[in-house]
Formats: sequence, C-alpha cells, structure tokens
Amino acid sequence: MKITEARVIVCSPGRNFVTLKIVTDQGVYGIGDATLNGREKSVVSFLEDYVIPALIGKDPQRIEDIWQYLYRGVYWRRGPIGMTAIAAVDMALWDIKAKMANMPLYQLLGGRSRDKIMVYTHANGLEISDTVEAVGKAIEQGYKAVRVQSGIPGVASTYGVAKKGEKYEPADSDLPKETVWSTEKYLNFVPKLFEAIRNQYGDDVHLLHDVHHRLTPIEAARLGKSLEPYNLFWMEDAVAAENQEGFKLVRQHTTTPIAVGEVFNSIHDCRELIQNQLIDYIRATLVHAGGITQVRRIADLASLYHVRTGFHGATDLSPITMGAALHFDYWVPNFGIQEHMPHSELMESVFTRSYEFKDGFFTPGETIGHGVDIDEAEAKKHPYKRACLPVNRLEDGTLWNW
Repeated sequence: MKITEARVIVCSPGRNFVTLKIVTDQGVYGIGDATLNGREKSVVSFLEDYVIPALIGKDPQRIEDIWQYLYRGVYWRRGPIGMTAIAAVDMALWDIKAKMANMPLYQLLGGRSRDKIMVYTHANGLEISDTVEAVGKAIEQGYKAVRVQSGIPGVASTYGVAKKGEKYEPADSDLPKETVWSTEKYLNFVPKLFEAIRNQYGDDVHLLHDVHHRLTPIEAARLGKSLEPYNLFWMEDAVAAENQEGFKLVRQHTTTPIAVGEVFNSIHDCRELIQNQLIDYIRATLVHAGGITQVRRIADLASLYHVRTGFHGATDLSPITMGAALHFDYWVPNFGIQEHMPHSELMESVFTRSYEFKDGFFTPGETIGHGVDIDEAEAKKHPYKRACLPVNRLEDGTLWNW
C-alpha cells in the first residue's frame, strides 16, 4: 500500500480551516485537520513545500515510522507550525488505518473506556446578569458543565465575550485588533460573577473559567483561592506556561483545580507540570500537539500522576479534530472532560460528521475511521480570508498576553 497523492484544502465557511487529504493506491483516503488559528497559511506552506513531497510513495500503514520521520528526521523540531502539520498527517493516517480495518477509530485505539463523553460548552455575557442568563440556557440544552466568561466593568472588551447577539469569534480582523486589559479590575470582579451563578443555579452544575494566560503566578494563586468557595471544575490557563516552575506557586496557595495546555505542541511542554503534579487536567489538542500518536503518549504519562484529559474544542478546530478527539476520549482511561463549541450550519455544510450530542454528552458514532469527511466542491465556495487574533495591552500601553 502506498500514498499516491496528498493535497491541502483551504476554506472559510465562517472561519478559516486547513484540511490535509491523503490518498492511497488502493483508493482509500484519510483527512486530517491542519488549522492553526490566525496563522493558517504558514502550515499550508509547510505541508506543500516540505511534508507532502516526502509522503509520496510511503506506506500509510506505518504510522509510527512516518511520525518519527517527520519529527525526528528533521533538525528543526517542535513548534506550532511543524507539529500542526505532523498532526494533520497523523490524523489522516489513523483515519486510513481504521478504514482498512473496517472499524471506527476508537476500536483501533483499544476500544471504549466509557459509554458517553461529558462535554462543556461556553456561556458569556456583557455583564453578570447576561452571563447568568446564558448559563441557564446552556443548562436547559442539557449541558452538565459550562465555561463561564463575562464582560468586566471598566474594561471595554475581553476574551471569551461576544458582542450582543453574536457568536464569539476572536479572529475577526485582517490585522490584529488591539484590546486593553486590567488585571486589578478582573481579579476584583470574577469572584462576584461566580457567586451570582452559584446563587442562581446551586452546586450541581460544573463551572469552568478560562483566564487565558493573563496572570502572574501569585495573581493566579490569589484568583484560585478567591474562587474556592464556588467549587470550580477547573481554572484554565491562568499563567503563561513557558515557565513550568511558575505553577508551583499557584499550587501552593489554592485547591482550585488547574487546567492548561491548548497551546502546547509536545510532551516536553507539559512533562514537568505532569510529573510534579502541578496541574489536574492536560488540554493539549490533537491538531497542535502532533496528532493521536503524540497525544496518546502525553495521556499515558498523565495517567501515572492523576492528571486527566480535557481537550481544547473551540471552533478554531475543524470538525475533523472534534471527531478524532471524541474517538480518543472514548478510549483514553484518564478522561476528564471535552470542550465543545458547536460549529455553525455553514461549517457543517462543508464537513459531514457522525458524532452526536445528547443531554450533555457526546458519542463519536460507529462510522469507520474518525467519522468526519469534507465536501471539496462545497469547500471551494468558501475561499480563505485572512483573519488575525487580537493583541492585548495593559491600561498603560504595555504589551500583555492575549
């Protein structure tokens, strides 16, 4: 069996997606997600100029060997562009192998470890009353877990909060939009937000919150401690993770569970965090951390240290990643939760899927492979449009983490 063709499909059905399609001499094909939000064309170039030429003629059944070839076989390792490209290849190859075996992907990974997959959705509002109402709507839809973000008094706009009546999409301008941030206003506000939600809905619903890398370790420790009365499922990305040691300070001061990792690209980005038990959930996503082959190693390491998975699942990941992630979630023994932001009907006119939502839980479906496909004719109707993520500054103009 040989790879005879591989091509990149770029489309924008409401937002930009990059898809890799690998075709074999036996007519079986697989697809993988290669989307790097706000930097999509960089991965396209990497795939077309360097990766695809090296794939032609290789045996697609040798997934591990191809992974090592693309990772170890180059001098410049890791990084979001290279690892996203590797992930796309890896997802497509697992799709092919599962199709050859006539199995849904989770069976090939080792079979399911659970009957259904708990997911969390997003609820946000411009002020507390709006956010409380949005949480209520999510609960009515059946969600058992909700990520809560809200506008902050005195801050014009903030991460995770949509304009009135719109869906949240941060990559919304041709060049990066500049936003303003106040750590002090944020730290004073967030406990009031969660107090209001617990007062309204009680303790049964799981509540999550994303800080989006905006605090120093001692500030994150203060936030975690102030949120302890509200029993959060997790506090996400409280600190920029380049310095893994920084999480020690957070851990020393709070029992609020800690989640991190959606921007991680390899096992080395989280190895110390896991081994030192400084986090509770690892959020490394299949598309940015080298695909199923690499993330399975991360999950296995995490299982030794009581760390569970909590994969990123926002709409900057195509339905391909969501489908593959749900198969992974079905199998992985140390599963925690899966993020879910519903894709629009326009997006789902381009991508077909077999995964299903019911009463707060997902199942990946029984379609062979990872269960997601792309309609290339429909994709052509939605050409790429450059869209950049914002840039963040403090109130005095200092550049800060977005």
